[in-house]
Formats: sequence, structure tokens, C-alpha cells
Amino acid sequence: MSKKGLLLVNLGTPDAPTWNGLRRYLSQFLTDRRVIDIPWLFRNILFRGVVVPIRSVRVAKLYKEVWTEEGSPLKVYGERVTAGVQDILGDDFVVRLAMRYQNPSIEKGLNELIKENVSEIIVFPMFPQYASASTGSVHEEVMRLLKRREIIPPVRMINSYFDHPDMIKLFADNARKHDLEKYDHFIFSFHGLPQRYLKKESDFCKCDGQCCKTVQPLNQFCYSAQCHASAYAIAKELDISDEKMTISFQSRLGPVDWLKPYTDIVLEEQVEKGNKKVLVFSPAFVADCLETIMEIGIEYKEDFIEDGGEELDYVVSLNDDPRWMQTIADIVTSN
Repeated sequence: MSKKGLLLVNLGTPDAPTWNGLRRYLSQFLTDRRVIDIPWLFRNILFRGVVVPIRSVRVAKLYKEVWTEEGSPLKVYGERVTAGVQDILGDDFVVRLAMRYQNPSIEKGLNELIKENVSEIIVFPMFPQYASASTGSVHEEVMRLLKRREIIPPVRMINSYFDHPDMIKLFADNARKHDLEKYDHFIFSFHGLPQRYLKKESDFCKCDGQCCKTVQPLNQFCYSAQCHASAYAIAKELDISDEKMTISFQSRLGPVDWLKPYTDIVLEEQVEKGNKKVLVFSPAFVADCLETIMEIGIEYKEDFIEDGGEELDYVVSLNDDPRWMQTIADIVTSN
């Protein structure tokens, strides 16, 4: 009996924490039309010629701070999870890791699965909430590569799992490693997106903080709605009231309006309100990376303390937790 192929895909990471490594990574990332939705020529001139060379200097320094002896945390956790899921699924599956940008590439992963003569390919983006710039880009790249082939095997693409109960429980369990009673407020910080990305997909999306409070047929694929659903599910698991939590968005780039409120602004406001002990979740990331380790764990924390806060802690992500590996396997076999 033929085996099934499973491709686990995360966003990506530079091959090395150097200017050249970041230049290659950011050039590929920031010229993806789903990430930057401006005309092709302007996008390439602006980012390849101006933004990437300048930004690579700063970002390379940040990556050096999080780099481990084994390499980039995102890739290291990805490799461990891939091995763990392979063990769980056994000989009926062939499991491979890929990155949307840089290495190991999606093309390499697909080629390896096809060489194994798999009966079907299951694509599992490592993003709980669907966004065109992440999951959508992965799906598009898979289709672009497969359409070149004479024989295209059956393909299943996981869209999202933002409210999967086992994943929600894992985030909640990681939060329970902290003394939850001591915190004045809880922030659920998700990676941001420009507001226009959501608005152009649906007339229902107003990006006003109200239309995305619940997931319904009109917004079932809305990134913000799925983020809110994830946050509310974790809060319910931990018995956190609406008054003690805020859903916000981080990592914005450029002068346009991104999803609001912004996490750095929310943290400033918490100090002004007298909430000086804050616990931050980031359920858009299933593995700790630059955005969680550096942006939240160091940069936001330093700013929060400087503004008068007393304590800012971060709930670690799912990383290489064996229960996360089991959750992936369960999603794959039940979907």
C-alpha cells in the first residue's frame, strides 16, 4: 500500500544570521505579491533596491541574538516536530519539513515526497489562522510547482485550525506555568496585516474591532476573526474575563494602517491604566522565533519597564512539545 505524504510548512528563516543571509531571505519574502500587494515592478525596485539592503543590517543583528548552536529556532523546532510527527504517524506516512522562503524549500519537500511515490500529499501550513500572506502563499506556491508536472497527485491542503481544542489547551497549559493570579492584564498579540488586505477580500470586513468578534459564514476565512476566536478560546480555558484581556497586533511595517490596536501602544496604555504586570500570549506562532523571543520578550519588555511597568512575561509557544506533535497528527488523520 502506498504511503501518504505530509508537508509541514512554516514561513521561513535565513540560512545564516548575516547580511547576505537576510538579504536573500527578505528579498524572497518581501517580493511575494501576497505579502506586499503593490505592482510587481515597483515592488521589486523598492524592496530589492532600497528596503531589503537597509533592513538586512538591522535584522541580521537581531537574528544573531536568537540564533542557537543548532541554528534558527524556527527551523530547529520545525525539524524536531517533523521527526516527532513522523514517529507518531509511522510507516504509513512520509513527513517532510519545508519553508515558504529559503530552506528547506517547498520544491525540495514536494520532490522528495513524489520520489517516495506517495498516494497523496497533505500540506499543513504551520499557521493556526488563515491569512493570504501566509497560508494562502503556501498553497499558491504548492500549486505553482505541481502544475509543472505531468502527473499531479491528489493534494489536500489544511486551511486553518485556529480553534482546535487540543491546540487551545496547549497554549493554556503553557500559560499555567505562570502564576496567573499576579497579572493585572493579559494581552493576546498576533502578527499584524495591513487593513486593506482584509477589506479587499470581503465587504463584510470593516477592521473596526467589531465585525471580527465572532466567526460566521461571512467572515469564516478572515484572519482577524480567526485571531479573535483563538484568543477568546484560550481565555475561556483559563477563565480570563473580557475586561482583563486585550487582543492586539504586532510587527507592522510601513506607513499604512495595519490591524489595530497595536501591541506596543496597548502596552503603553496598560501602564497608564495602572496595569503594571502583564502576561503576553502570541497564538499566531506555533514556534518561538524572532517576533516572540526578541520583539515581545526583549524589545516590548524593555519599553514596558521603561514606561513604568513592573513585569512583562511571555507565554512560550508550542515549539517541540510532544503534545503539539500529536495534535498535528490528529488534525492530519481526521481532516
